[in-house]
Amino acid sequence: MGNKQETGRPTVMAPKAMVTSPHYLASQAGVDILRSGGNAVDAAIAIASTLAVVYPHMNSIGGDNFWLIHNSKTKETHGLNASGRAVNKATIKYYKEQGYMKIPARGYLSANTVPGAVHGWGEAHRYAASAMSKTLNWNELFSDAINYAENGFAVTPSQNQWTETNNDKSDQEFRDLGRFEEFSKIFLKQGNLPYNSEELFKQPDLAVSMKEIAKKGAETFYQGNIAGKIVEDAKQKGGMITATDLQNHTSTWVKPITTLYRDYTAYNLPPNTQGFASLSILNVLNHLDLQEVEEGSFTYYHYIIEATKAAFKDRDTWLSDPAFVDIPLDDLLSPKYGKQIAGKIQKNEDIVMNNRLDPKGDTVSFSVVDNEGNAVSVIQSIYHDFGSGIIPSGTGILLQNRGSFFSLDENHVNSLQPGKRTFHTLNPAMLFKGDNPYLVYGTMGGEGQPQTQAALITRVIDYGFSVQEAIEAPRWLYGRTWGAASNSLKVESRIPQHVITKLQKIYPELEKLGNWEDTMGHAGMILIDDKTNMKHGGADPRGDGAAIGY
Repeated sequence: MGNKQETGRPTVMAPKAMVTSPHYLASQAGVDILRSGGNAVDAAIAIASTLAVVYPHMNSIGGDNFWLIHNSKTKETHGLNASGRAVNKATIKYYKEQGYMKIPARGYLSANTVPGAVHGWGEAHRYAASAMSKTLNWNELFSDAINYAENGFAVTPSQNQWTETNNDKSDQEFRDLGRFEEFSKIFLKQGNLPYNSEELFKQPDLAVSMKEIAKKGAETFYQGNIAGKIVEDAKQKGGMITATDLQNHTSTWVKPITTLYRDYTAYNLPPNTQGFASLSILNVLNHLDLQEVEEGSFTYYHYIIEATKAAFKDRDTWLSDPAFVDIPLDDLLSPKYGKQIAGKIQKNEDIVMNNRLDPKGDTVSFSVVDNEGNAVSVIQSIYHDFGSGIIPSGTGILLQNRGSFFSLDENHVNSLQPGKRTFHTLNPAMLFKGDNPYLVYGTMGGEGQPQTQAALITRVIDYGFSVQEAIEAPRWLYGRTWGAASNSLKVESRIPQHVITKLQKIYPELEKLGNWEDTMGHAGMILIDDKTNMKHGGADPRGDGAAIGY
C-alpha cells in the first residue's frame, strides 16, 4: 500500500547498538565509542563533537543543542535544554538606537546569545556518569573530533555547496561571509574560493579548542581560556558577549511533553522549542483514520499539511521562553482540541495562516541506542548555514545567529530581552511503546522538522514502512522561500503528478522541486523491535549520513 520509493539503501539492522547521524564520519565516531564500552550519551557526545568539525555549515560548538535521554535501567526519560540566553547587552533599545528595526542576520550583532552546546555535552555526561553504567572518561570522547580538525577530512558536496552559496559577493548583507576575516581564512582557500568536494580540509584553531575542552572540561568554554578568547574578540570588534554572560550560562533539565498517537506515546521537548508543534500535528492526526487513506494520496498530504498549519498557527501565537510567557500547553495538546481541529480538516475548512513562516534552520539531528537499551535523540544547530559567520580569532569556533530570530517589537511573544531564550525550531523526538522507546528520530530543517516527523511516524506506524523506506519516501515542506511574501507548499517531484495537480488546486503557490531535495531536511531514525530487540537504523540520502550498528 502506498508510494514506497527507495534508493537501494537497506535499513541497517544490528542486535546490540545503533547510531544514525547526517555525516558518516560522525556515525563511525559514535559506534567506536559504543564498541569501547561507552553508553549512548558517551556516543552522542562523540557524534556531536565530530559533527561540529566535519559538518561546520550545519552546526558548531558555538551553537545550541537539545537532548532527549531515556535511561533503560530507571525507565526515566529526561529532556535537556542546552540553548543559550540573550546576552545582557541585547536589548530592543540597543538595536533601535543603532537604526535597526530588525536584528541583523549575520555579523557580530547577530551573535547575541550564549552558545549552549558545550555546556549541554557537560551536563549530559555528568548525568550519564551518575545514572548509567559504562561511562567513559570525558577526554576519551573527543579523539575523532580532534583528529579531523587537526589532520583534516574530505569536504562533502554539501559543505562545498553551502560554502559557495555563502561566498556570494553580490549579497553583502547576508551571503557574503567572506567579508569576515576569520571565516575567509578558514573556509576559503587561495583566491577566496570554496574548498572543492573531496579536498582535504583542516581547522587547526578548532583543533586547539577541542583539545582544550577534552582536557579541561566544558567549563573552559564558559570561564576558561576559550571564554577569554571569545570575550576579547567581542571587545575588539564590536561583539556583544561578555565574561559575565558566559559565566552565568546554565543548561536546564526539563520534563518532556507527550501526546498519544495510536497505541504509542510521542515524546518531545517543551518550549522554548517547537516540540509542541510536532506533537500537535500527531494529536490532530490521531483523530483521523489514516488507514482508510492511501499513503501518498492527495488526502494523505492534505490532512498532514492542514494539521501542520493549525499547529504552526498556535506555535506562532504562543512559542517563547516559558520563563517569560505563560503557554497553555495542556489545552494545546488536549485530545479534545486535537479532535476539534481534525473535524475542521474533514469538513475541508481552510485553516488560515497569516504569518510568514521562517524557511531556515540548518541543523544536525542524530540518535543512539546502546546495548543496554539507553536511547538518546539530539539536535544541534547554529541556525542559518554557518550561523553568524563570526569566528572569534584563534578559536575556530563559529558563533550561532539564533538570537537574530528575536523580535524588536516589544509586544511580540518572542520579543528580545536579556536573559531570554528565543523561539527554537530544534526538537528531538522519540515514540514509546509502553515504557520503552520504539522509535528514536529527528531531522534538520527549521519549519520542516514537525512536518518530516509526522511523515516518519505515519509511514512507519500507519502504513508499515521500514525505517529506510519512511525516510526516503517523497517529502513536502509548507513554508516560504527567502524573499517570498507568502507561504507556499514545496513538494519533491517524485510525488505523482496527478496528486500534485490536486494539491495545486488547494495550494496555488505550490512549487515542484527536484527528486531528492536538501531543503527537505536530513532525517534519521532508529526502530527498536520489542520482540527481538533488534535495532533498525536509517539515514537520509538527502544528506551525507549513515546508520551504523553492531
